[in-house]
Amino acid sequence: MNKILIFTATYNEVSNIDILLDRINSYCQNVDILVVDDNSSDGTINVLKKFEKECKNINLIIREKKLGLNTAHKIGYNYAIKNNYDYFITLDADLSHDPAVIPDFINLLKSNSFVIGSRYAKGGKCELPIARLLLSVLGNKFIKLFSRINCSEFTTSFRGFNLRKIKYFDMNLVKSNGYSFFMETIFLVSKFNFIVEIPIHFKNRTSGKSKIPKIEIIRTLINLFRLRLF
Repeated sequence: MNKILIFTATYNEVSNIDILLDRINSYCQNVDILVVDDNSSDGTINVLKKFEKECKNINLIIREKKLGLNTAHKIGYNYAIKNNYDYFITLDADLSHDPAVIPDFINLLKSNSFVIGSRYAKGGKCELPIARLLLSVLGNKFIKLFSRINCSEFTTSFRGFNLRKIKYFDMNLVKSNGYSFFMETIFLVSKFNFIVEIPIHFKNRTSGKSKIPKIEIIRTLINLFRLRLF
């Protein structure tokens, strides 16, 4: 039996995290869950501690302050490597990613090294306000055209790694911050590995505040040029 770690990062997700953890445990059997929290101030930590106490498969790491998604995902990746997991699957904590799809990730990871959940793959759906949707669609199309990588979505955190199969990849070498971190991961993985996409239904958050800063678009473009040219 393959050893599987499901990972998510939290910062002030008190309205969502309990639902997410319940859904993961409902849809997925024999998996472990790791949550890295950036010292939430809204009660998220209390919810997480309760789950950690009641569920043997849930582990919690609380950091002293908000240190960002990229470093949180690296902690999860290194935890998976250190503890000899076969599969490492990541998703957002705001319920935009449906844990019901995780079994599909697991099935595909049996024969593939890297799988992403894409709202823009054939059969996928995306619930966003029209302005944000248009910006996201055009942005991902531009990245695909400029990078020449056959992938429909570059900034998704809904991803699965087969740590036994993936070649010449170390997440610790990813330099970008914010959502550019996910784009750079795809750049590095695609050099030596085939990318498989699962169509997903992306849902806009209904509770809590988005953590995406307004400068993210500019930062992503800068990192895109850096990755493509160097």
